[in-house]
Amino acid sequence: MNSTDGNARPGRRPRRVTFAAAAAALAALAGCSSSPAASSGSGPTAISSVSATVSAEPITPAGSPDATPTPVAVVSSAAAAVVPTLGRPAGLFANGKGFGQVRPAEVFNGGDPTGLVTHIVWSSWGGTQATAAGTAEYVGPNQSVAQGTEQTATVVAFNLGTCDGKLMYQAVEWYFPQHGQAFNPAMYENVCTGSYVPGS
Repeated sequence: MNSTDGNARPGRRPRRVTFAAAAAALAALAGCSSSPAASSGSGPTAISSVSATVSAEPITPAGSPDATPTPVAVVSSAAAAVVPTLGRPAGLFANGKGFGQVRPAEVFNGGDPTGLVTHIVWSSWGGTQATAAGTAEYVGPNQSVAQGTEQTATVVAFNLGTCDGKLMYQAVEWYFPQHGQAFNPAMYENVCTGSYVPGS
């Protein structure tokens, strides 16, 4: 398009000057040295401003060994999903350990040694149930707590929901599959209210 364009007004620069300024800006973006036209201030301020802003960051060709990938999108922390905790310190478990935490490595209900699980490694977290393996005190039939031995236990956190306005697993239990035990969702520690189910 030239200066005879019907949209041209008296005293207005022909549009070919605008195109020249744009070409100079593109040259700057490509890593070329600035042309006199780009640095003389003859082009629109918007073009010069964009050139300065963009050229402040070095541009590396995609095939270059120094090329680094550019993130496609930035996720703000506000958009991050809420991660549930393992209940909360409350009731009988107010002085326990691990409650109110995410993926705790130790859980203790504050009672005798059978209420302690250590070295917990979670294989899942955030779903309907969370499962882990840990070390706990196993007391066999006709044995006292003093006769118990530390063995591998399966830990299950479940009843995912809201308690006191916060997302958490409201129940936790552990058992010993090697001794024929299985997960029983009717017998657990309610780590929302801080009580045993069923109650004693």
